[in-house]
Amino acid sequence: MTTLTELEGSLGPVARGPIIGSEVRGGPDTIAVVDPATEEVVAEVAGADVDTAVTAVDTAELALAPWSARSPRERSDVLRRAYDLMISRCEALARLIVLENGKALPDARAEIRYAAEFFRWYSEEAVRLTGEITTAPAGTNRIMVLHKPIGVALLITPWNFPAAMATRKIGPALAAGCTVVLKPASETPLTALALGRLLAEAGAPPGVVNVVPSRRSGAVASRLLDDPRVRKISFTGSTEVGRDLLAHAARAIVNSGMELGGNAPFLVFGDADLDSAVAGAMVAKLRNGGSACTAANRFIVDESIADDFAARLAQAMSTLTVGPGMDPGTDIGPLVNSKTREKVSRLVDDALAAGAKALVGAEAPPRRGFYYLPTVLAAVPRGAHILGEEIFGPVAPITTFADTDEAVALANATDYGLVSYVYTGDLRNGLRVGERLDSGMVGINRPVVSDPAAPFGGTKQSGLGREGGHEGMLEYTETQYLAVDW
Repeated sequence: MTTLTELEGSLGPVARGPIIGSEVRGGPDTIAVVDPATEEVVAEVAGADVDTAVTAVDTAELALAPWSARSPRERSDVLRRAYDLMISRCEALARLIVLENGKALPDARAEIRYAAEFFRWYSEEAVRLTGEITTAPAGTNRIMVLHKPIGVALLITPWNFPAAMATRKIGPALAAGCTVVLKPASETPLTALALGRLLAEAGAPPGVVNVVPSRRSGAVASRLLDDPRVRKISFTGSTEVGRDLLAHAARAIVNSGMELGGNAPFLVFGDADLDSAVAGAMVAKLRNGGSACTAANRFIVDESIADDFAARLAQAMSTLTVGPGMDPGTDIGPLVNSKTREKVSRLVDDALAAGAKALVGAEAPPRRGFYYLPTVLAAVPRGAHILGEEIFGPVAPITTFADTDEAVALANATDYGLVSYVYTGDLRNGLRVGERLDSGMVGINRPVVSDPAAPFGGTKQSGLGREGGHEGMLEYTETQYLAVDW
């Protein structure tokens, strides 16, 4: 088994407490980092309290003016060096993710490559924070528009992508000239702490990136949102927590970016290439073991091909190897903790009780670790809870439709609108359906939509704002208008 000490031979020392400025601090709490494959503690990290988090804001504020005054090229160079360092240490960083998150090593390697791309993309965008000059319609003056760094940003990230969700926020914030306080999930603080050290090595000055793991998430977030120096919050996590943060941010008028829950429909039309649709379903459902906000959550299949699709998907899932993420050949690692596994099991049991048919899986194997077998449920009735809740596990519930209007209505019958998937042999139909779907992103005959160069985000209760693309950097700016008469 790979240990943290072994990984530090490649990564350098990983901090065991909050990183504030250039120092590693202690804290009043101990965060036990548990390997989901063994249920054993692999490290203990000091957890920040409210006072420590405020000190991080103090430090970020001191670093803000000199960092924002640096040239765009200087900020770009720091991000580019961070990209190079991540790629050169891809294997060690991937194994660090597996150690605290549990995902299969191929998934972790893919996450590191994806996460690093945000540093490369925003190293290129940092020099493109352009404004504009136009003439007022009355001809009396010029209209000059600038994009200025918004200030100190509070970044709160989840456990399922501990590297990518951090870099997706840090990259644009630093490119725009902001400084940050990163609060990672308590389940996965080690990856964030490793990134904090890596960014310092890449040339980020002390105080530009501060990392404050904490078990007191609510108290820390509330106190920092009340701090007038914190001008931006970017949160990725559940809709329930997002609502609370938005309510607090509203009282303080803090600019908010929210990437919240999803309930992604995966539509398969009767003219789709079934081999392609099943292969796409395997990726859209099982990327990260199903623990992704973009994971296909509901499979809505033309009734004329539903049985064939379900049988093929079940056959494909039955070939997967479930085991520790570090093991060669493992396709599906454990879920992150017992609470997550209990939720998955509850949703499956409810669907079976309502009349769904399990074609494969539908149980937790009798072994140590938070495992759940890849599962396909056919003939899931419309009212089953599994169709309305985010599963966050390797379970594919299948329901059917009779025509396009019904397919679109079923897909849109949710409070969420992050991503949808459409498989069809007719591109015109795919585009028409895509435009009718109420989601921020649509994959047409493609199972992955995430791309650092594209705006990532949802509609309805899936969030506010966009991450990635040029839009992602603008989220960390204030637009200033100067009326100039020359």
